[in-house]
Amino acid sequence: MRFNAKDLALLARRPSGCFDKEGKLKICRVVGDEKLIEPRERWCRLKGNLLFLMKNKSSEALEVVILERCWIVEFRSKTDVSIVLKFQSGEPDLYVEAASKPDCESWAVALGEANSEGLQNKIQQLRRLIMEIKEERSSDEARQFLPSPQIDSLGEPQFTSIQRIANEPKLEFSLACKDLVAATRDRKLNTFIQVSVVHPAEHILTRYSSTEIVEGTRDPLFLTGVTFPPEYPIYEETKIKLTVYDVKDKSQDTVRTSVLPDHKEPRADVGRSFLGCTTFRVGDLVKSKEQQLTLTLRTSDGGKTVGTIEVNLVKMGELEDEETDHITTDSQDQKCALVRECTTAEGISGKDNLPSLNAVLKNPICKLYRFPTSDNKWMRIREQMAETTLSFHVPKELINLHIKEDMRRNQELKDLGELAPHWDNMRKSVIAHCDQMLSMYQDTLAELGKHTGSSFKSSCSKGEKTLEFIPINLHLQRMHVHSPRLKDALYDVITVGAPAAHFQGFKNGGLRKLLSKFEAERRNTGYQCIYYSPENTAKAKEVLSNINHLQPLISSHADLLLNSASQHSPDSLKNSLKMLSEKTELFVHAFKDQLVRSALLALYTARPGCVLKKPAGPRNSAEEGGDVQHEDHPSQIKRQDSIPHHSEYDEEEWDRVWANVGKSLNCVIAMVDRLLEKDSVSNIKEGENDPSAADCNVLHTGGDWYEQLYPLVITLKDCMGEVVTRAKQSMAFVLLQELACGLPQCLMLTLRRDIVFSQALAGLVCGFVIKLHTGLRDQGFLQQLHSVGLLVQYEGLLSTYSEEAGMLEDMAVGISDLQKVMFKVIEAKSEDFLPIITGRREHYIIEVQLPAKMFELLPQEIKEGKLLRMYPVLFNVGINEQQTLAERFGDTTLQENINQENLELLKEYYKLFTEKMPPDCLPHFQEQNDLKGLLENLHQNIQAKKRKNVEIMWLAATICRKLNGVRFTCCKSAKDRTSMSVTLEQCSILRDEHQLHKDFFIRALDCMRSRQTQGALNESDDPETGCLTDNKPTSRHFYPVALLLVSSHLLVVWLILSLALLLAKYQ
Repeated sequence: MRFNAKDLALLARRPSGCFDKEGKLKICRVVGDEKLIEPRERWCRLKGNLLFLMKNKSSEALEVVILERCWIVEFRSKTDVSIVLKFQSGEPDLYVEAASKPDCESWAVALGEANSEGLQNKIQQLRRLIMEIKEERSSDEARQFLPSPQIDSLGEPQFTSIQRIANEPKLEFSLACKDLVAATRDRKLNTFIQVSVVHPAEHILTRYSSTEIVEGTRDPLFLTGVTFPPEYPIYEETKIKLTVYDVKDKSQDTVRTSVLPDHKEPRADVGRSFLGCTTFRVGDLVKSKEQQLTLTLRTSDGGKTVGTIEVNLVKMGELEDEETDHITTDSQDQKCALVRECTTAEGISGKDNLPSLNAVLKNPICKLYRFPTSDNKWMRIREQMAETTLSFHVPKELINLHIKEDMRRNQELKDLGELAPHWDNMRKSVIAHCDQMLSMYQDTLAELGKHTGSSFKSSCSKGEKTLEFIPINLHLQRMHVHSPRLKDALYDVITVGAPAAHFQGFKNGGLRKLLSKFEAERRNTGYQCIYYSPENTAKAKEVLSNINHLQPLISSHADLLLNSASQHSPDSLKNSLKMLSEKTELFVHAFKDQLVRSALLALYTARPGCVLKKPAGPRNSAEEGGDVQHEDHPSQIKRQDSIPHHSEYDEEEWDRVWANVGKSLNCVIAMVDRLLEKDSVSNIKEGENDPSAADCNVLHTGGDWYEQLYPLVITLKDCMGEVVTRAKQSMAFVLLQELACGLPQCLMLTLRRDIVFSQALAGLVCGFVIKLHTGLRDQGFLQQLHSVGLLVQYEGLLSTYSEEAGMLEDMAVGISDLQKVMFKVIEAKSEDFLPIITGRREHYIIEVQLPAKMFELLPQEIKEGKLLRMYPVLFNVGINEQQTLAERFGDTTLQENINQENLELLKEYYKLFTEKMPPDCLPHFQEQNDLKGLLENLHQNIQAKKRKNVEIMWLAATICRKLNGVRFTCCKSAKDRTSMSVTLEQCSILRDEHQLHKDFFIRALDCMRSRQTQGALNESDDPETGCLTDNKPTSRHFYPVALLLVSSHLLVVWLILSLALLLAKYQ
């Protein structure tokens, strides 16, 4: 193309207002990835499709770039401020660098619109808009006698809602094309359909989803359908636009389609070309007689016909008897034979449990597939992924409990009374450190209270301190399978990032190693403090918890007893006495441990002055039969010889104080029996004496009941108060030793363990709630739940190399700690159905609330508040390239030990299951494998120590499903490896349990993993980064990631570089 140089020079010197855009940019030419020269600053002016490059604003134009047959490559990271213009003519690329990210984005838009191809796209967009207006006008003329949408009192139109079942998708349909016309006669089409929605109120076109790509046919049958979730605003007046594309370069298309704005069509040079489009009203499909529409595909100008699209409405609750004689990729004559029974697993997810389920699940993403079976039928699969509000609710509840527990502990340390200078300084140091940790917990809780937006933590936020208690990417992955000849089935998997303290890092390993090292160091502590084993420390915390729980109960039951006596009510008196006796016996039993006695002695030696007084007589065997580990206390106490000895300590005084509680209770029981005996109609003589009452020095039984019981109850309370004071101080002294022996490591390990446990517990609560709702009508499962407990199986995909080894150590401890969690199902008293957490560290009770109608379905044992046990097990198999390094040059002992330990736990659960449950309660699969054989096979695979033995994961998952367990899949961030594992498991289930056609296994797997089927996401919809990028997937679980195959040569290079970096780091 020829240009007049004078005219161009004149155009370049025109005033600033005459140009589309101008400003300073750094410019240079690029060949491949190498810049020919360093970028130089130029004043750039854009007019039409001409870009003038000038040395400064007032100089002559040095160069003119014609924006024709070129495209823009924009770097989407947050720091890049540059773009590259690529030309089809083959001339060197133009590198353009702006001063800031907003400036770079504005130039990218301006240059893209100035391109001649961009102008052509605008023309095509206008043509399509004209065609749609014509279609709308013609359809309006055809419906001029039909009633239009009603107008409300505010003048806003009222649209017609679609009738649906509660908690079911509003609309689902499948798609197929026929007789598509290719651009060239010999070309084989690789097509997909893009689905867009035109909302009737806004008249804005919104890209919704896409099908998978079907290759090599002009009559494609798409296995991926379209589904709209219950809360999606779709009405009969809503229009659906279907656009068919031919993909030239599949890899390029999957990257480019997700970053295009809705108002722009992709260029033909990025890997796909436009074939045709059509539009239909939702009402036309819903009200059609055959629930099917056959639509004509037309080109953008509306003139040429390029094929047809068949839209079939899907209603999984209806029955169709038509069968398919033959299924191939290209056939279009089949209809889906659908049978949905009323007793399906999802049948309970209706009106009754909808509020409680919606309380924990939100923002579902639904997918619909149809796959052929081996007997030439169609099965339908509805896939759903949902976030959970428990991601933040459970950690906030847990942190709140930690704060209360730590405040109570700090107060108990302050209430120890006067201590010798050494111990007093130790207490002050411990309290100061504890106050700092308490302040940190309070700040974290306050920050979480301010959180708004997404209900889950994305992987890019795993290193944020304020979110370290929150699990990563916690989601429910549900697959609802409807087979024509089999009962409907639900398969749930909870996906979550490995519970780990990412903010604290893994330089020194994870919890498994850190706790072992800390305990070894504590055993070698010098004279500064007394060593108590972890078992004794846990026992001290349990005693303190029992005191805080039982003392107020005993006091309230004692007051109820007096109230019953004042009312002269025999029945009420009996009941109050029974409750008082039970709680007091539990109270007394809590102090039978030798730990309390030895701790009291240790505390006495820590007073400003003490003298030990040996007991006059030997103790009985019952008193000396305590924990043998406490025999080392006298030697520890001898270290305190510097403390002055000027008082006496009677070691038997505790026995007397402790026994007084029981004696006082016996007096109360005897008096109540005497009063009831006198009140009853009997032949007992008036003057007959009761021997037990005589021991209590009760000389008469006449007078008012209240007056006779009152002094005895007061004595009981006084004795109990004295026991509580001494026991609290002794157990607080034990906790003081635990904290003092390891400051500040002890508190930091407690914090790390709290963080990991918080993430693990959030996932567990979510899994339990979902499992309870799913199995609410399964009496066998409910019996198993209260008789045996619930199996919770975690599938770990972490490697044992570098940081992931530390993550695995954290994860193993966090999951093991879940054994201390108990669940309790209660009836909801309000509209708030979120779980309630009570308890303390190492002993938590999760109260799950159900509506009254659902609560009535539970067995009597669960309704009465029986605590339900959890049996968590973890099996880990590293599968990524880092695991290859660990297996060849590292150590896999950690993974082997974890798998072996959890195999024993799984066998223990199976043994308990077989002892308490009948054999007919197991789920019935097509091939009912013997569980004992599966366990033996799992044992053999673990012992084999085979590299990347994924058979371990499949066997563990199968056993879990057969035992009605809850399935978890975890990797570092619950993205790549998790998505690969979940989709493979789903397709394997379809093949093994639902007769998926063997020739369609790979295609079904590709459909579930395809990013193309997800369509375009808004920035707020990207679960990982919050932005759209060229190098990151735009969905959570529906995309493939190539597992890297590392050759031996590359491994050697990798090892050498790693060693060099390691040496450089520590020099």
